[in-house]
Amino acid sequence: MRLKFALFVLACWVLLAAAGAWLPFEPYRIDLARILDPPDATAWLGHDDLGRPIWDRLVVGARYSLWVAVLVVGISLAAGTFIGAVSAYAGGWLDHLLVRVIDIFLAFPGILLAIALAGLMGPGLDNVVIALSLVGWVGFARLARAQVLTLKQRDHVAAAVSLGAGPGRIVWRHLLPLMAAPLIVEATFAVAGIVIAEAGLSFLGLGIQPPEPSWGSMIREGSRYMLVTPHMVLAPGIALLLVVLAVNMLGDRLRDRLDVRQS
Repeated sequence: MRLKFALFVLACWVLLAAAGAWLPFEPYRIDLARILDPPDATAWLGHDDLGRPIWDRLVVGARYSLWVAVLVVGISLAAGTFIGAVSAYAGGWLDHLLVRVIDIFLAFPGILLAIALAGLMGPGLDNVVIALSLVGWVGFARLARAQVLTLKQRDHVAAAVSLGAGPGRIVWRHLLPLMAAPLIVEATFAVAGIVIAEAGLSFLGLGIQPPEPSWGSMIREGSRYMLVTPHMVLAPGIALLLVVLAVNMLGDRLRDRLDVRQS
């Protein structure tokens, strides 16, 4: 039941994000006659402080949150896996150097480091992706390093080395398939973290800039009218809650299914 709920929510998120560009939404249309109107038959989620339809802005915001999550997780997964695998397989001074770099990044809370980087580079979608990617690779690198340190001692790796296989082939053909399962689980949980981080940066004014809608900026705009028109905060807040909850549920299920110790 939990898996069906998670898949349903994630399917709605992806479909709305993908179809938002093709459907006749008007997220930027200002209607002064409908400022702060509550939900009705013509506007499912009501209107905001400028009379813009909240449903339309919510759908467009879903596209930005999905786009940022996919980009950041993809970049972080590729970079972190490469750095962690190289560090563990090479060993020696290179491993010590990369471990110290990872420790330095882990010494700072991820969201605070992302806020600092976004503040230095300035607001905007591109800078949000860069800032979150510079923070997100560390978890994947640490996980990949731990996996390679364990797997490179196995017999099939020693056999490949004795047959003359190079380091690149060994990592790609013999190590990466075996550590794909924990990396996939880590990537699933990372999506939830990135969605929250993007919303947090936009809430602080360091992410996607108006008039482009973001769930975080929609919550910030609605917080000023929360006692008068709570739908401005509830709509993006509930959407953010459902997406993060669904991603975490999916991650838990994947972790249980891919854990060989429980099979």
